[in-house]
Amino acid sequence: QVQLVESGGGLVQAGGSLRLSCAVSGSIFRINPMGWYRQAAGKQRELVALISGSTSTSYADSVKGRFTISKDTSKNTVYLQMNSLKPEDTAVYYCNANRLGSVYWGKGTLVTVSS
Repeated sequence: QVQLVESGGGLVQAGGSLRLSCAVSGSIFRINPMGWYRQAAGKQRELVALISGSTSTSYADSVKGRFTISKDTSKNTVYLQMNSLKPEDTAVYYCNANRLGSVYWGKGTLVTVSS
């Protein structure tokens, strides 16, 4: 089993920044890839960013150049640095992990961007 706990969400003005954290515990070996997803009210959950291995990353077109996913293996934590936030980034952000064919989710953290 893998446990994921997100933190760092909150209320921020448009143009501001937030850093989300995802603490990983449990059976952490052979977790790959990890990612951040988001779900806005009334919309489907969508992929925001993925990190595979130590350095391979990919992003949704809507966040390219603004968001950065990274991980600190010494802390078993994955981060999502979000800059130049827009009201349309408002959503619950979820951490996701894949391990040996199983998918794990955190409970999410709410990000609200005011205009």
